[in-house]
Amino acid sequence: MSENSALSTQDSALKIEEQETSLLDFAIVLAKHKKLILGLPLGAAIVAVIVTLLMPNIYTATTKILPPQQSQSNAVAILGQLGVIGGGLTQSALGLKNPSDVFVAMLKSRTVADALIDRFELVKVYDKSTVTDTRRQLSKMTRIAAGRDGVVTVEVDDREPKRSASIANAYIEELEKLTLSLAVTEASQRRLFFEKQLKQTRDQLAEAEISLRQAIDNKGLAGIDVQSRAILEPSAQLRAQIAFREVQLSAIRIFATDQNPDFERLRHEIGSMKRELAKLEGGDGEAKLPATNSAGLENLRRFRDMKFLERLTELLTQQFEAAKIDEAKSATLVQVLDKAVEPERKSEPKRALITILTALVAGFLAVIWAFIREAGQRARQNPEQASRLETLRGYLRWR
Repeated sequence: MSENSALSTQDSALKIEEQETSLLDFAIVLAKHKKLILGLPLGAAIVAVIVTLLMPNIYTATTKILPPQQSQSNAVAILGQLGVIGGGLTQSALGLKNPSDVFVAMLKSRTVADALIDRFELVKVYDKSTVTDTRRQLSKMTRIAAGRDGVVTVEVDDREPKRSASIANAYIEELEKLTLSLAVTEASQRRLFFEKQLKQTRDQLAEAEISLRQAIDNKGLAGIDVQSRAILEPSAQLRAQIAFREVQLSAIRIFATDQNPDFERLRHEIGSMKRELAKLEGGDGEAKLPATNSAGLENLRRFRDMKFLERLTELLTQQFEAAKIDEAKSATLVQVLDKAVEPERKSEPKRALITILTALVAGFLAVIWAFIREAGQRARQNPEQASRLETLRGYLRWR
């Protein structure tokens, strides 16, 4: 047992001595090549300082906006008050895209980029020959992203701090112009839809009025008496209500599926109104009119069509005005949280960081090169190693 312990102690001492020898050899190599190890990082740092001093200063301006939040629109609320739908058009039911993503896409659009290029004469600023190259450079100098909180951040880099802030704020200004010209919100799309329907109905009403006027001029007021009007007007009013709800049904279909509860409710209302209209007009689809001649019946039909279109125009006008109000409210929800201000300090180049990293990399390479040189010198002193080294050099030569 004592002999084994002595051998174990001797082995441990040998290992420690070998480690100390290795560390000593390592220190000797570093000391031998101290000029390379210290000089190369110092020279690289000096070069890095000179290069970074020649690089232009870059200033970054930042602006943040809050896009409009998706919520139940004013037009839907008005319809609910009128008893048309129950106000169930929620964000999930409508399936609308995240407003932040939409606004990021708009800010990155070619339309906005070209407007900024013209506004700030960026072709000259970036010294580019074409607008396409200028657009690419602007994209490199700009970072646009939406955070998890929905806030859209626009960062613009430029050599001049004042211009960087101006371009960042101009992005928001161009975004506001673009939102006014495009229907990007639910309210805008609804306004365009009802505007189109209202225009068509007004055109039809004008034609109906002209047709009735011509019929009266040719055939007189045959059949259009007080009693006939009293019978026709309820039918025309009910027809207009049905047509109006069918237009609303088409509007809901744009933003929701057929399984939406408001869609189902509105469809049932239309069915009930049609059954009531059938009872009022009879099986032939005509209101029960007093006996009159063919000229009188034709005048009454024209009169009924005109009253129907008049009432439908009134209903669509109300809905169109509600959509306009809703759109105006949505347009004011784009708020600038942080307006870009002229940056006081440069963001690039980070001269200190570049210099330190360059010196560290150069020092690491210098240490590796020092050990490679030391290994080469020792190999040349050993005949066997020198032969292997010469063989390696032969393989490394280009032939």
